[in-house]
Amino acid sequence: MINTDDKTRLNDDVGQVGWSRAEMAQKVALDIPDGSYVNLGIGIPEMVADFVPEGRELIYQTENGLLGMGPVPEKGMGDRELVNAGKKYVTTIPGAAYFHHADSFGMIRGGHIDICVLGAMQVSKNGDLANWSTGAKDAIPAVGGAMDLVAGVKRIFVITQHVTKHGDPKIVEECSFPLTGKGVIERIYTDLAILDVKEEGLFVREMAPNVSFDHLQKLTGTKLKQYAEA
Repeated sequence: MINTDDKTRLNDDVGQVGWSRAEMAQKVALDIPDGSYVNLGIGIPEMVADFVPEGRELIYQTENGLLGMGPVPEKGMGDRELVNAGKKYVTTIPGAAYFHHADSFGMIRGGHIDICVLGAMQVSKNGDLANWSTGAKDAIPAVGGAMDLVAGVKRIFVITQHVTKHGDPKIVEECSFPLTGKGVIERIYTDLAILDVKEEGLFVREMAPNVSFDHLQKLTGTKLKQYAEA
């Protein structure tokens, strides 16, 4: 269910081409099956917790030890004892459970989480993911739990801006950054499109309003494919 605050956030990026970050997060939530246990990564993925489609129950997990994470609290209402893996204030839903960090990774490594939503620095046409380091000598690595997540969770979604702040494609032929996982991504959500990762390549599932296929292709570092019309 989307509350009034969420509706406001859906339109908070005035002048942005394509979907706002909140709209991207909502797109992800709409594609998560009812009853799923979902781990959310740091950054844009955190926003997915703000959205639970009407009639569904989605159980969001944060790897620092919470199952049943709710949306971001109203400004000034956060509890410093209740944060997600990105150290940001969160809320809980009825029936939420707290547990040790090791138990959280037991869930992840044991295959008990259905879907994980992660951010990305690069994603290749084969579904390879790079999201922890650029490999530069002065880069600050941020391994976190991403390598465990892509190895232990059943389905991996990526949510990210289509290009970097410098305009470079994030979706590429081959990743030039150190890999988090090889061939692990099922679907990519960006501000311009939703892409399915298939053996035959990347297929455009949906494009944002006013985004053409040609424009999308120009901003992508590998060839895109379109589904055949019925």
